[in-house]
Amino acid sequence: MPVRLHPDVVATDTDDGTVLLNERTGRYWQLNATGGQVLRQLLEGHEATRIAAEVAERYRIAPSRAELDVAAVIEQLRTARLVIA
Repeated sequence: MPVRLHPDVVATDTDDGTVLLNERTGRYWQLNATGGQVLRQLLEGHEATRIAAEVAERYRIAPSRAELDVAAVIEQLRTARLVIA
């Protein structure tokens, strides 16, 4: 099942990353540029492993580190109910 934003959430890219606003609760979250990249790719239907591989290559970090970081971003997005899978 593809990942999508929760119906109450809107996202806006900024110079520093992405801001997400839950219009029902008024709460907002700010993602840095990498977190915003992860979110955009998830919404485009990319798998976490592919996203992690791109992060590892872009930032020249170990693939295992990138996998952990991407998984953490995805978990935080889900826990905060910003995305639905």
